[in-house]
Amino acid sequence: MTDDALFRAQAVIASGAKPIVQSFFDEATFTATHVVHDPVSRQAAIIDPVLDFDPASGRTRTASAEVVANYIEKRDLGVAMLMETHAHADHLSAAPWLQARLGGRIVIGREIVTVQKTFGDLFNEPASFARDGSQFDLLLDDGDDLVLGTIKGTALHVPGHTPACMAYVFGDALFVGDTLFMPDYGTARTDFPGGDAAALYRSIRRLMQLPAATRVFLCHDYGASDRAAFAWETSIGDERLHNIHVHDRIEEGEFVAMRQTRDATLTMPRLMLPSVQVNMRAGHLPDAEANGVSYLKLPVNLL
Repeated sequence: MTDDALFRAQAVIASGAKPIVQSFFDEATFTATHVVHDPVSRQAAIIDPVLDFDPASGRTRTASAEVVANYIEKRDLGVAMLMETHAHADHLSAAPWLQARLGGRIVIGREIVTVQKTFGDLFNEPASFARDGSQFDLLLDDGDDLVLGTIKGTALHVPGHTPACMAYVFGDALFVGDTLFMPDYGTARTDFPGGDAAALYRSIRRLMQLPAATRVFLCHDYGASDRAAFAWETSIGDERLHNIHVHDRIEEGEFVAMRQTRDATLTMPRLMLPSVQVNMRAGHLPDAEANGVSYLKLPVNLL
């Protein structure tokens, strides 16, 4: 069976286009937000933006997003898309705030509808909570074409961490979300609802068919014991050779056993419950109640 989407991604990378990528790291959530732009047209995309949130007080702030916005405005970039690689469980999305300031369409993979159905039920959301992805401006399928000015791109569906995970290719740059981490840290967990270790392995092996020199930009880094600084850029070649969980010599069964054993030891992300409720709404808070206040739910003794 021909993998047309992978062929499209390989062709995009082979074009030789090299977009400019600037990354912003939020140590509070260990999240890297990336701004990728075409130096010719100056069209840009923002990938995985962070809204600051204090769970103790329930307060949101836009300090992290403001740094991104200031970078874009200072360089007179035009924002075409605000792209989510998935419905994050570790930070709230700042996409709506950035959209109001800079424009652009909020984009995610079409399988967000699966996440909305799963977590809509988990949080006992009312029928007024749409489970059709309509909170987003654009839903992408595997192999859909993307463009930033003169730079072509494509979308790749990479399920495993969640059913809705997407990777985005622009020129020689690949944005993988939580699918991969730095080679010395490994791979994403697969124990969230809808996660699948075997699917993650296959998604990663698919990505590793891209050219070795492909620049790979990650959504997270949690650091490694023998590395002094956080990092969020690697390459397909380095991942294939050195990723401690999924290098070229690791077979699927070995990976699945490792991932399931490791996941059983992990605690729930600190911001998972508020994050998912917001991110499955494209970064919007739940509708305000009669008193004008939005509320986030905390299911008791459920998870």
